[in-house]
Amino acid sequence: MALHDIPPTIWWEDGTVRMIDQSRLPLVGDLLVCNSYEGVCVAISGMAVRGAPALGVAAALGVALWSETEGAEIEDFRFYLDELDRIADEIAAMRPTAVNLKWGAELMKRFARDNADVGLDALRPLVLEEALRIRAEDEERNRALGAHGAALLESGSRVLTHCNAGSLATAYFGTALGVIFTAHEQGKIAQVWVDETRPVLQGARLTAWELRMAGVPFKLITDSMAASVMRSGWVDAVIVGADRIAANGDVANKIGTYGLAVLAREHGIPFLVAAPSSTVDLTLASGDDIVIEERDEREVTGMTVSGVIEPQTSIESRALDMLTEAGPYALGMTKGHQMQFVRKGGAYQFDAWMRIAPPSIEVYNPAFDVTPAEYVTAIITERGVARPDFAASLAEACCGTGALHELG
Repeated sequence: MALHDIPPTIWWEDGTVRMIDQSRLPLVGDLLVCNSYEGVCVAISGMAVRGAPALGVAAALGVALWSETEGAEIEDFRFYLDELDRIADEIAAMRPTAVNLKWGAELMKRFARDNADVGLDALRPLVLEEALRIRAEDEERNRALGAHGAALLESGSRVLTHCNAGSLATAYFGTALGVIFTAHEQGKIAQVWVDETRPVLQGARLTAWELRMAGVPFKLITDSMAASVMRSGWVDAVIVGADRIAANGDVANKIGTYGLAVLAREHGIPFLVAAPSSTVDLTLASGDDIVIEERDEREVTGMTVSGVIEPQTSIESRALDMLTEAGPYALGMTKGHQMQFVRKGGAYQFDAWMRIAPPSIEVYNPAFDVTPAEYVTAIITERGVARPDFAASLAEACCGTGALHELG
């Protein structure tokens, strides 16, 4: 297995937006085909597509999809532009914390307004071209970011990562995992520690899958094991992605990141953040201004499982055929458990939610936390490595020109 075995995350094909359904990986590899921008919105809110850079691409392609479908029926130029703005804003509102989602939507709005003089018939195909350009440039940025980050690692590095900031979190290649992939190709990676990342298990489901596909050596651990692994002297660097970075270097990332940063400082381990410059939000002075998304309590009170049943006997096949002959079959279970079966070719897919906590309890489920800049050793972007003072180096990374290997 090698890196090229990892499929693209999101793309345009035959007038539709297509994406890997990450909510069912790694045991079920469904392909979602979105025929309308509403479908893209559902995929975003349901985390079928996730990861800051991938969300930016999803926003751009969602706007382009609207332009090619519903927007193609609009003849009034001003109404078309107003509707495009409305659709872009609707898409951007699907998840509030990841700045790239709004970034992609705003790019599309600005592009349409800036090119309004070409006329409506000429503008529509240009809107699609702009979305495809955003997607292509995402991979270019990630590969440049990976090269800058890999230069920070020594041969034989043991790296700990959290959540999933790999190819699945981008159009292709990844941010934090992009650094690891590049360093692995250079022979620098001895071991990757993969946090499972409760409650949705992006590390266990997605990062472990990607590293296995790419042939990178790794071990999966629970989130609560990270401190012990660090204390044992088995971690040389922590590398994570980001969903939004404030102007002062405060970093919003998957819940649990802040705790890792505190642990890394306690054990003298570099804490590195890998994110494209589009993730930096210079309009926010600090992380105190970042809106933190709260998600469904069922992510904490239970466990979602997807898989495929391959019948071993004709009796099993007949039983499952009977259940699914009229379409998906929901199996009633006690204690609030849910299970659904659906026929998929010669096999049968199941999706289940199993309660693990007592019913009727209060739950707090923030999807992200904010790591103060003082805990961050460096922020790796496609333009170079930003170091404290982040207020200056991040502004240079986002607003400067040319390639900058060391910022600040």
